[in-house]
Amino acid sequence: MIGSVIFTQEIDGVRVAVEASNLPPWFHGFHIHAVGKCEPPFTSAGGHFNPAGRPHPVHAGDLPNLLVNDGGKAAMAVKTARFAVNDLFDADGSAVIIHADPDNHANSPKRYGTPDDATLATGDAGGRIGCGVISR
Repeated sequence: MIGSVIFTQEIDGVRVAVEASNLPPWFHGFHIHAVGKCEPPFTSAGGHFNPAGRPHPVHAGDLPNLLVNDGGKAAMAVKTARFAVNDLFDADGSAVIIHADPDNHANSPKRYGTPDDATLATGDAGGRIGCGVISR
C-alpha cells in the first residue's frame, strides 16, 4: 500500500484528496481509470474514466499531476465537477492510477509538432506505478 484517495461528494462537485508515500520524486500523472481492477502492470484498469467520450485532457478521470517531494511523499486535494461519486461504481467499477511520468494534458507546443495519438489519449504519462480500486 502506498496511500489513500478519498472521494467526497459535495454540492458543487467531488473533492478528491490523496496522500501517498514511497514514490519517486517529481510529477506523476494521476487519473481515474475505467475499470476497478489492479493486476500488475495495472493495464487491467483500462483507459481513463471517460463515459462522455471526450478528448484528453477533459476525460472525466483526468486530474492534475501529483507532485511527490524528495522524501517520496505526496498530498493533494482537488475538486472536479466532471463526475459524481456514484458514477465511479458502474458495472466494472473504477480505479485510481499513479503514472511514472507527468501528464502533459495533451499540451504539445507548436515547436514539437502536432500531438500524436498517444499524447492525445494519455498525455504521455508513461507506465503505471500505483493502482487502487475505488470502493465505498
